[in-house]
Amino acid sequence: MTERAVVGIFGAGKVGTALARLLLAAGHEVLIAGSPRQTALDLLVGVVAPGARVVTADELVEASDVVFVAVPFGKAGSIPWNALSGRVVVDAMNYWPPVDGNIAEVDADPRSTSEQNAARNPDVRLVKSFNHVGYHEMEDDSLPAGDPLRSSMAVVGDDEEARAIVARLIDAIGFDPVDGGALAHGRVLEPGHPAFGRELSAAELGALLTPAAAVAA
Repeated sequence: MTERAVVGIFGAGKVGTALARLLLAAGHEVLIAGSPRQTALDLLVGVVAPGARVVTADELVEASDVVFVAVPFGKAGSIPWNALSGRVVVDAMNYWPPVDGNIAEVDADPRSTSEQNAARNPDVRLVKSFNHVGYHEMEDDSLPAGDPLRSSMAVVGDDEEARAIVARLIDAIGFDPVDGGALAHGRVLEPGHPAFGRELSAAELGALLTPAAAVAA
Protein backbone atom coordinates (compact mmCIF):
# COMPACT_ATOMS: atom_id res chain seq x y z
CA MET A 1 0.00 0.00 0.00
CA THR A 2 1.34 3.41 -0.95
CA GLU A 3 1.60 6.21 1.58
CA ARG A 4 -1.51 7.79 0.09
CA ALA A 5 -3.97 4.94 -0.17
CA VAL A 6 -7.22 4.63 -2.05
CA VAL A 7 -9.73 3.51 0.57
CA GLY A 8 -13.13 2.19 -0.40
CA ILE A 9 -16.05 2.21 2.04
CA PHE A 10 -19.19 0.15 1.64
CA GLY A 11 -21.76 2.07 3.66
CA ALA A 12 -22.67 5.74 3.73
CA GLY A 13 -24.19 5.80 7.19
CA LYS A 14 -22.79 7.42 10.33
CA VAL A 15 -19.85 5.02 10.64
CA GLY A 16 -18.95 5.08 6.96
CA THR A 17 -19.03 8.85 6.67
CA ALA A 18 -17.09 9.36 9.93
CA LEU A 19 -14.42 7.02 8.57
CA ALA A 20 -14.41 8.95 5.31
CA ARG A 21 -13.82 12.27 7.06
CA LEU A 22 -10.95 10.90 9.14
CA LEU A 23 -9.29 9.19 6.19
CA LEU A 24 -9.62 12.27 4.00
CA ALA A 25 -8.08 14.41 6.75
CA ALA A 26 -5.17 11.94 6.87
CA GLY A 27 -4.53 12.49 3.15
CA HIS A 28 -6.11 9.37 1.67
CA GLU A 29 -8.43 9.15 -1.31
CA VAL A 30 -11.86 7.87 -0.31
CA LEU A 31 -14.47 6.10 -2.42
CA ILE A 32 -17.96 5.35 -1.09
CA ALA A 33 -20.60 2.94 -2.33
CA GLY A 34 -24.00 3.04 -0.67
CA SER A 35 -27.26 1.20 -0.99
CA PRO A 36 -28.93 1.50 -4.41
CA ARG A 37 -32.00 2.63 -2.47
CA GLN A 38 -30.20 5.67 -1.04
CA THR A 39 -31.39 8.62 -3.07
CA ALA A 40 -29.23 11.70 -3.69
CA LEU A 41 -26.17 9.88 -2.35
CA ASP A 42 -23.80 12.25 -4.16
CA LEU A 43 -25.45 15.19 -2.44
CA LEU A 44 -25.34 13.50 0.98
CA VAL A 45 -21.68 12.58 0.71
CA GLY A 46 -20.81 16.03 -0.65
CA VAL A 47 -22.27 17.55 2.52
CA VAL A 48 -21.11 15.11 5.22
CA ALA A 49 -17.82 13.90 3.70
CA PRO A 50 -16.68 16.52 1.17
CA GLY A 51 -13.85 15.17 -0.93
CA ALA A 52 -15.06 11.56 -0.93
CA ARG A 53 -16.27 10.21 -4.24
CA VAL A 54 -19.41 8.15 -4.76
CA VAL A 55 -18.81 5.16 -7.04
CA THR A 56 -20.44 1.86 -7.93
CA ALA A 57 -19.60 -1.29 -6.02
CA ASP A 58 -17.60 -2.61 -8.98
CA GLU A 59 -15.61 0.62 -9.26
CA LEU A 60 -14.87 0.59 -5.54
CA VAL A 61 -13.57 -2.98 -5.60
CA GLU A 62 -11.44 -2.33 -8.66
CA ALA A 63 -9.80 0.88 -7.46
CA SER A 64 -9.34 0.43 -3.69
CA ASP A 65 -6.16 -0.56 -1.85
CA VAL A 66 -8.18 -1.24 1.31
CA VAL A 67 -11.93 -1.84 1.55
CA PHE A 68 -14.04 -1.10 4.63
CA VAL A 69 -17.37 -2.82 5.16
CA ALA A 70 -19.49 -0.50 7.31
CA VAL A 71 -23.03 -1.58 6.54
CA PRO A 72 -25.53 -2.95 9.08
CA PHE A 73 -24.53 -6.51 9.92
CA GLY A 74 -27.79 -7.86 8.55
CA LYS A 75 -26.84 -6.42 5.15
CA ALA A 76 -23.43 -8.13 5.03
CA GLY A 77 -24.71 -10.54 2.41
CA SER A 78 -25.18 -7.63 -0.01
CA ILE A 79 -21.41 -7.04 -0.18
CA PRO A 80 -19.73 -8.55 -3.30
CA TRP A 81 -17.45 -10.83 -1.28
CA ASN A 82 -16.56 -12.98 -4.28
CA ALA A 83 -15.10 -9.94 -6.04
CA LEU A 84 -12.86 -9.12 -3.07
CA SER A 85 -10.44 -12.03 -3.37
CA GLY A 86 -6.91 -10.92 -2.47
CA ARG A 87 -8.11 -7.58 -1.10
CA VAL A 88 -7.49 -6.24 2.40
CA VAL A 89 -10.99 -5.88 3.80
CA VAL A 90 -11.81 -4.29 7.16
CA ASP A 91 -14.90 -5.67 8.87
CA ALA A 92 -16.18 -2.69 10.84
CA MET A 93 -19.60 -4.22 11.47
CA ASN A 94 -21.29 -5.36 14.66
CA TYR A 95 -24.09 -7.86 15.05
CA TRP A 96 -26.68 -5.84 16.92
CA PRO A 97 -30.00 -7.67 17.49
CA PRO A 98 -31.96 -4.47 18.29
CA VAL A 99 -31.13 -3.34 14.74
CA ASP A 100 -30.52 -6.60 12.87
CA GLY A 101 -33.03 -8.76 14.69
CA ASN A 102 -31.97 -12.09 16.13
CA ILE A 103 -30.30 -14.15 13.41
CA ALA A 104 -30.55 -17.77 14.52
CA GLU A 105 -27.55 -19.05 12.57
CA VAL A 106 -25.34 -16.27 13.94
CA ASP A 107 -26.52 -16.86 17.51
CA ALA A 108 -25.78 -20.57 17.17
CA ASP A 109 -22.33 -20.13 15.61
CA PRO A 110 -19.44 -20.31 18.12
CA ARG A 111 -17.16 -18.28 15.84
CA SER A 112 -16.72 -14.52 16.04
CA THR A 113 -18.87 -12.62 13.56
CA SER A 114 -15.77 -11.68 11.55
CA GLU A 115 -14.81 -15.33 11.24
CA GLN A 116 -18.29 -15.94 9.90
CA ASN A 117 -17.84 -13.14 7.36
CA ALA A 118 -14.38 -14.41 6.40
CA ALA A 119 -15.95 -17.74 5.50
CA ARG A 120 -17.97 -15.99 2.77
CA ASN A 121 -14.72 -15.88 0.76
CA PRO A 122 -11.60 -17.44 2.31
CA ASP A 123 -9.44 -15.57 -0.23
CA VAL A 124 -10.34 -12.20 1.29
CA ARG A 125 -7.62 -10.79 3.57
CA LEU A 126 -10.10 -9.96 6.32
CA VAL A 127 -9.23 -7.78 9.29
CA LYS A 128 -11.56 -6.88 12.13
CA SER A 129 -11.15 -3.31 13.39
CA PHE A 130 -12.95 -0.02 13.97
CA ASN A 131 -16.04 -1.86 15.25
CA HIS A 132 -15.34 -1.45 18.97
CA VAL A 133 -15.14 2.37 18.91
CA GLY A 134 -18.25 4.51 18.34
CA TYR A 135 -18.31 6.72 15.26
CA HIS A 136 -18.51 9.84 17.45
CA GLU A 137 -15.49 8.75 19.53
CA MET A 138 -13.50 8.19 16.34
CA GLU A 139 -13.62 11.88 15.58
CA ASP A 140 -13.71 13.27 19.13
CA ASP A 141 -10.78 11.18 20.38
CA SER A 142 -8.44 11.41 17.39
CA LEU A 143 -5.06 12.75 18.57
CA PRO A 144 -1.54 13.13 17.13
CA ALA A 145 1.02 10.39 17.57
CA GLY A 146 2.82 10.59 20.90
CA ASP A 147 -0.02 12.35 22.73
CA PRO A 148 -0.26 10.69 26.19
CA LEU A 149 -4.06 10.87 26.05
CA ARG A 150 -4.28 9.05 22.73
CA SER A 151 -6.79 6.17 22.67
CA SER A 152 -6.17 2.86 20.95
CA MET A 153 -7.84 0.71 18.35
CA ALA A 154 -7.41 -3.03 17.87
CA VAL A 155 -6.62 -4.87 14.67
CA VAL A 156 -7.07 -8.63 14.42
CA GLY A 157 -6.83 -10.98 11.47
CA ASP A 158 -5.12 -14.09 10.22
CA ASP A 159 -3.01 -12.19 7.65
CA GLU A 160 -0.12 -10.42 9.40
CA GLU A 161 0.65 -8.09 6.49
CA ALA A 162 -3.02 -7.09 6.20
CA ARG A 163 -3.06 -6.27 9.93
CA ALA A 164 0.00 -4.05 9.48
CA ILE A 165 -1.62 -2.20 6.56
CA VAL A 166 -4.74 -1.47 8.60
CA ALA A 167 -2.60 -0.51 11.61
CA ARG A 168 -0.95 2.22 9.54
CA LEU A 169 -4.37 3.64 8.69
CA ILE A 170 -5.34 3.56 12.37
CA ASP A 171 -2.21 5.50 13.31
CA ALA A 172 -2.80 8.00 10.50
CA ILE A 173 -6.31 8.87 11.73
CA GLY A 174 -5.15 9.47 15.29
CA PHE A 175 -5.20 6.24 17.32
CA ASP A 176 -2.58 3.84 18.64
CA PRO A 177 -2.97 0.52 16.80
CA VAL A 178 -2.83 -2.65 18.90
CA ASP A 179 -2.23 -5.98 17.20
CA GLY A 180 -4.54 -8.60 18.66
CA GLY A 181 -3.34 -11.46 16.48
CA ALA A 182 -5.68 -14.00 14.96
CA LEU A 183 -9.17 -13.17 13.74
CA ALA A 184 -10.72 -15.40 16.41
CA HIS A 185 -9.45 -12.98 19.07
CA GLY A 186 -11.83 -10.36 17.73
CA ARG A 187 -14.65 -11.68 19.89
CA VAL A 188 -13.49 -9.42 22.75
CA LEU A 189 -14.18 -6.43 20.46
CA GLU A 190 -17.83 -7.31 19.90
CA PRO A 191 -20.88 -5.94 21.78
CA GLY A 192 -21.19 -7.42 25.24
CA HIS A 193 -17.47 -8.22 25.44
CA PRO A 194 -14.65 -6.50 27.36
CA ALA A 195 -13.23 -4.01 24.84
CA PHE A 196 -16.44 -2.88 23.20
CA GLY A 197 -17.33 0.78 23.66
CA ARG A 198 -14.45 1.58 26.00
CA GLU A 199 -11.80 4.26 25.57
CA LEU A 200 -8.61 2.36 26.30
CA SER A 201 -4.89 3.03 26.11
CA ALA A 202 -2.78 0.68 24.01
CA ALA A 203 -1.62 -1.11 27.18
CA GLU A 204 -5.18 -1.52 28.47
CA LEU A 205 -6.49 -2.80 25.16
CA GLY A 206 -3.48 -5.06 24.69
CA ALA A 207 -4.19 -6.70 28.04
CA LEU A 208 -7.60 -7.78 26.74
CA LEU A 209 -6.21 -9.38 23.59
CA THR A 210 -4.15 -12.59 23.42
CA PRO A 211 -1.56 -12.30 22.05
CA ALA A 212 -1.31 -8.53 22.05
CA ALA A 213 1.45 -6.19 20.95
CA ALA A 214 1.49 -2.58 19.85
CA VAL A 215 1.92 -2.36 16.09
CA ALA A 216 4.68 -0.08 14.87
CA ALA A 217 3.16 2.38 12.43
